[in-house]
This record gives sequence, structure tokens and C-alpha cells, in this order.
Amino acid sequence: MIKVLFVCLGNICRSPLAQGIFENKIEIAGLSEHYYADSAGTSAWHRGEKPDKGSIHIARVNHINIENQRSRPVVAADQNEFDYFIAMDDQNARSLINEFGVPKEKIFKLRNFDPEPENGNVPDPYGGGSDGFARVFQIIDRSMLPFIEYLKNQNG
Repeated sequence: MIKVLFVCLGNICRSPLAQGIFENKIEIAGLSEHYYADSAGTSAWHRGEKPDKGSIHIARVNHINIENQRSRPVVAADQNEFDYFIAMDDQNARSLINEFGVPKEKIFKLRNFDPEPENGNVPDPYGGGSDGFARVFQIIDRSMLPFIEYLKNQNG
């Protein structure tokens, strides 16, 4: 089983959405038994909290339920548990390397798979309005199938 950890700062906005979208697309493709996903934050600020209400809402509107997820921080042991670390932005990628010792070859930014990568970062919608969450959902959603294709090509 291939294990993927989606990572943002607080694990209440972007990475829970990414986990939910990934799980949804894997399920639809009939690949659930081949992949496991989780999400975590580079900070422990929101440990144990549900995803942000904006993330829950935009996921629900798109027929994805992320309400049962709970925020957790990245821990050093994750580097041995997960095959891929999918960072939402440059800061998250640097933190994975510098603070948690994750090998660079395991780390990818999600927007590396985005057909419209702009600056390469998924913007943080925290504290913004619903438009920010809708935009983040669109970015993650259009990046996810190319990422899944990459996984299938790399892992057979």
C-alpha cells in the first residue's frame, strides 16, 4: 500500500481538503485498496480540531465529507510511515526537511501537478471568505488527477 501525507501549516484548511479530494478520487477509480492518505500540519496549533468550517462547507458542496478528520501535527516518525509528503507551499516543504528530517525525494508540492501552477503554492484561505476556499478547492481538485496518475506510473 502506498501512503501519502498531505501537509499544510495548521491542518485545518488545505491539507484536509487535499486528503478528502484524494480519497474521493481514489474511491471513484476503484483504487482504495492500493493507497492510504492522511493529513497533518507543520504546526500543532490546531491539534484535535475539526477542519475549518470553510473547508468543510466547500467539500460538502462538492459531495466530499471531511467532517470526521482531526488536525494533527507532523511527527518525525511520519518520515518512516509515509512514501509521499505533499506540501501545500514552499514553507511547508522547507519545514518537512528542516524540522522533521523528511528526505527531499519524498516531498512534492501539490502544484507541481497543477496544469496551472502559477507560483507553485496553494494559497492559505484561513481567515478569508468563502471565495478563497472555493479557489483552493479548484486548485487542489485539478491537481489531484495528475498526481494520482503520477503515483500509478511510479508504483505500477
